[in-house]
Amino acid sequence: MSLNFPKLKSSNCVVAFLASALQAFGMYNIHSLSGVTEGGIFGLILLLDHWLGISPAITSFLLNGACYALGWRTLGRAFIGYSLVATCGYSLTYGICEQFPPLWPQIAGYPLAAAIVGALFIGIGAGLCVRAGGATSGDDALAMSLSHLTKVPIQWLYLISDLTVLGLSLSYIPLRRIGYSLLTVILSGQIIGLIQRIPFHKK
Repeated sequence: MSLNFPKLKSSNCVVAFLASALQAFGMYNIHSLSGVTEGGIFGLILLLDHWLGISPAITSFLLNGACYALGWRTLGRAFIGYSLVATCGYSLTYGICEQFPPLWPQIAGYPLAAAIVGALFIGIGAGLCVRAGGATSGDDALAMSLSHLTKVPIQWLYLISDLTVLGLSLSYIPLRRIGYSLLTVILSGQIIGLIQRIPFHKK
């Protein structure tokens, strides 16, 4: 029996790979140093670990798996193909970055700057990856699927999920730290939405 795997556009594969590489670069050099938490799936994983003691290894697999399964059902097989390309780009780039010290270790002392610069890396990277038809995380897959089903602009779906998780995270994370996280998720979500609205001419 044939799996009938869809043909992927080489240009979209290149964009998905490079966009996810940009995300990984920003995550390693900015977010991992700033101590700013995340919303969405990653923030929910941390929340469940803190309050229920459920290993992130388990919740990450289950939650991200469910989001990708929803993406497959609503967006099709091509979505999974581009997501695999994006995931490879992210993992490969992050692994390379880990071989070197962070480029700007001093940014850890400037959380406001880290929140803004980090949002640029994540927003542009995720926006381009989503535009190419793939996702590097369950957050992206969930937002893309819900936007497809509800026709709600994708940036607002990112914001709703992030605000929900960050609000719950106030139960164990100081308000000031949540404030920087809120700034990051608002900026990155709006950047993603902006990239989705940029018109591209198809040949």
